[in-house]
Amino acid sequence: MRLHILGICGTFMGGVAALARELGHAVEGSDANVYPPMSTQLEALGIGLMSGYAAEHLQPAPDLAVVGNAMSRGNPAVEYMLDARLRYISGPQWLGETVLAERDVLAVAGTHGKTTTTSLLAHLLESAGMAPGFLVGGVPGNFGVSARLGGKQAYASPGPSSGAARHLLIRKGTPQGSPAAERSVVPPVAAPFVIEADEYDTAFFDKRSKFVHYRPRIAILNNLEYDHADIFPDVAAIQRQFHHLVRTVPGNGRLIVNAHDERLAEVLAMGCWTPVETFGIGRGDWQATLIEADGSAFAVHRGGERLGEVRWSLLGHHSVMNALAALAAATAAGADPRALLPAFASFESVKRRMELVGEVNGVRVYDDFAHHPTAIATTLAGLRAKVGDARILVALEPRSNSMRQGAHAEALAPSLADADAVVFLHRSELPWDAGRVTAALGGRGGTAPTVDALIAALRAQVRAGDQVIFMSNGGFEAAPRRFVESLRQA
Repeated sequence: MRLHILGICGTFMGGVAALARELGHAVEGSDANVYPPMSTQLEALGIGLMSGYAAEHLQPAPDLAVVGNAMSRGNPAVEYMLDARLRYISGPQWLGETVLAERDVLAVAGTHGKTTTTSLLAHLLESAGMAPGFLVGGVPGNFGVSARLGGKQAYASPGPSSGAARHLLIRKGTPQGSPAAERSVVPPVAAPFVIEADEYDTAFFDKRSKFVHYRPRIAILNNLEYDHADIFPDVAAIQRQFHHLVRTVPGNGRLIVNAHDERLAEVLAMGCWTPVETFGIGRGDWQATLIEADGSAFAVHRGGERLGEVRWSLLGHHSVMNALAALAAATAAGADPRALLPAFASFESVKRRMELVGEVNGVRVYDDFAHHPTAIATTLAGLRAKVGDARILVALEPRSNSMRQGAHAEALAPSLADADAVVFLHRSELPWDAGRVTAALGGRGGTAPTVDALIAALRAQVRAGDQVIFMSNGGFEAAPRRFVESLRQA
């Protein structure tokens, strides 16, 4: 088929485009902003990109238009698509029907940690030889691509509710009735598929959360907080969507649930028909005991049995929780948890998740994808545990819809407790006063109207030994790398 993808340069829709191309479809797409790195990745796959949303981009008519959730009524391409009665489908529905329908799907849901946990789970399954497919809302360091179909397995694993892994080897030419024949009756199956399961809505014509289209066999419920103030009126609305996901997980599947999260407990109390395993630090079926306070080393226990230790490069209690969730899900998929523990050491985190972008004259500069006060607080706490009394400077851009609307304004100052200094990017179009956040920081905060002014403010106070973190879920006008370059030119 010839597919035209509207909103193709978003991380999710770009992944859909890559999967469609891998399936052999002719793929093209439009986006308001066609720019690297997604544009480079797509062009390398032979995918034609068009800038803007002109009606002419859909002429001649594609066999199918795949619509991203950034599209809305009034968009010229959308209006033409509807008027011309073109065939169209949302990205999540296309993915669910075309790629996921015949796969054992492992879905990673939660307000925080989805991208890292999805990447880690794919890495663990890869280390177990399962050659998983995946779609991640970022670029995992271990794979270098945001999506792939994955390979064929030479075995089939039992359902996750059946306990320990019993991989069944497929052997051609085995006499019937022999013990080997009893192990060879299961045909090859497609490799498992790991998907970042977003609670954001699907499309302008489908206001359900994306993840209801994925029908996972194993689902991680990592955490649940209020977010996406542009589409959810309150946390109860998000809980209802999570329960829709719970309703799709079969009885012979598995739910992997954060043992510390009361809102997730309330979701399960709405009704649950699937075996549940919980995880936590000192709590749950899967437990971690910190060996290092910064989370870089911890012991893993399952049902009271010590499985071993993890030593890796990630920091923070939130990272330890992500690790437990991924390990539990990989085990439910049939992997041996003890054998997986060494694989954590080779895990390369996702781009823009506390990514070290440079070190100049003793100043370390990080780029972090921050979109919520809880994520800010846990990231800074992990860094503080690592660096001790070293100064932490934060550059913060309120970029997400919820941040821009001020939904998290009251929680921002407390989330920055571990920062020694904060420069808040207060663009003129921000509809609320960031001064109330910086005032609550007790002299540790200030605002800047532009990225240039923000970089200058940081330069005026940075000194050797400082840790500087740029926090935004947008591009931040390449501020982290511009700051590093300014340090080099000093």
